[in-house]
Amino acid sequence: MFTATLIAAGGRLADGDLQAAADRLAAASIEPGARRWIDRGVAADIDFAGDPLVAREALEGAFATTDIVVQPSEGREKRLLVADMDSTMITVECIDELADYAGIKAEVAEVTERAMRGELDFGAALDARVALLEGLDERVIAQCLAERVTLMAGARTLVRTMKARGSLTVLVSGGFTRFAEPVAAEIGFDRAIANVLEIEGGRLTGRVRKPIVGSDTKEATLLAALAERGLEPGASMAVGDGANDLAMIRRAGLGIAFRAKPIVAGAAGARVDHGDLTALLHAQGIAQSAWVEG
Repeated sequence: MFTATLIAAGGRLADGDLQAAADRLAAASIEPGARRWIDRGVAADIDFAGDPLVAREALEGAFATTDIVVQPSEGREKRLLVADMDSTMITVECIDELADYAGIKAEVAEVTERAMRGELDFGAALDARVALLEGLDERVIAQCLAERVTLMAGARTLVRTMKARGSLTVLVSGGFTRFAEPVAAEIGFDRAIANVLEIEGGRLTGRVRKPIVGSDTKEATLLAALAERGLEPGASMAVGDGANDLAMIRRAGLGIAFRAKPIVAGAAGARVDHGDLTALLHAQGIAQSAWVEG
């Protein structure tokens, strides 16, 4: 048995929408089952028997500003969350914002976008961008953190609710520890993994300590955390937006592309384009009354 979860940004779901969703499933030769509200007007489940890929195709895009998550009904509440940071748990790409203080944001942001779309090797692109920051005053990092870094809506609630229910939460970023560690602490993650910027004499050297935290590290982090907790892959959730998140997203029991680049959105098991990060709680069947608000 599978479950399709409809999650409406702005709380615009009605009973008629659930009937329409069931009708769309039936028209696609999917047998709809029980329907139930998680939070009335905002999120609801429809159980069904049949091909989950066909069901997802039948429902995605059919309802305005509504995200669709299709997954096995059993084990949908996860015990491990591995999350990307930039443009996922926070609203910006930190390296682009650092580059702005150096007056080269447009140049760096173009490379960032191409790397996140999978058009460039991530490690080489990171080295090239960091090299452009050589000589930047170290104090700019704290200034950037204070002035530019904003948490994504729902980040604290997602992480703190999952932790309260016994999950391990890990932030793993292709960005930098000087951002990831304070961000992880503010949101409530159990741990953070990221790249280390080399600094000498109070200024950036233009180098990143090797090995670089990239796609392989993110995947390995997910697998190591599963082994640490003695969990099967189905008990995990991974969320990210860029090409370097794809490996961990594919390995997770529920891999979610969050407001993601096309290459990620097309390959992930689920996508959230409209809602905030609390959509990941509704996807697990967790009602708002059980959330730990950030």
